[in-house]
Amino acid sequence: MARMHTRRRGSSGSDKPAADDPPEWSDVDAADIEDRVVELAEQGYDPSQIGMKLRDEGVTGTPIPDVKLATGKKITEILEENDARSEFPEDLYNLMKRAVRLREHIQENPQDYQNKRALQNTESKVRRLADYYRGDEIEPDFTYTYDVAKELLDEE
Repeated sequence: MARMHTRRRGSSGSDKPAADDPPEWSDVDAADIEDRVVELAEQGYDPSQIGMKLRDEGVTGTPIPDVKLATGKKITEILEENDARSEFPEDLYNLMKRAVRLREHIQENPQDYQNKRALQNTESKVRRLADYYRGDEIEPDFTYTYDVAKELLDEE
């Protein structure tokens, strides 16, 4: 059980159905799906947003419930093959964005102790995740600081 910063248990979400093949009603060609994934990435969508867009809008009107079942590859693998991958993994990027927002809030509201704690927890998660990704997904000498995160966010 991963209780990181609270005494409570995590909330459980729904499980995806165990399936080996895409449903018959979703018979879109794998190459079309890959093209659409790259197209959405170029428009600035993150991998999780791309998955939701394909689920809701689909390709040529046919929804794609699971990209991996339909193509045999994850969205991030498709992006990697087409050199459309972002510099940082999505989860690390989102945590850094949150940490920057919190720090800016605290600079304006120094008495907000609840959010000071939230910032400590968020930065702790960023450092832990950076350790996990260091070397494989991100530079081996990457270290998180507010200035580095702010610079990264200003670039995009």
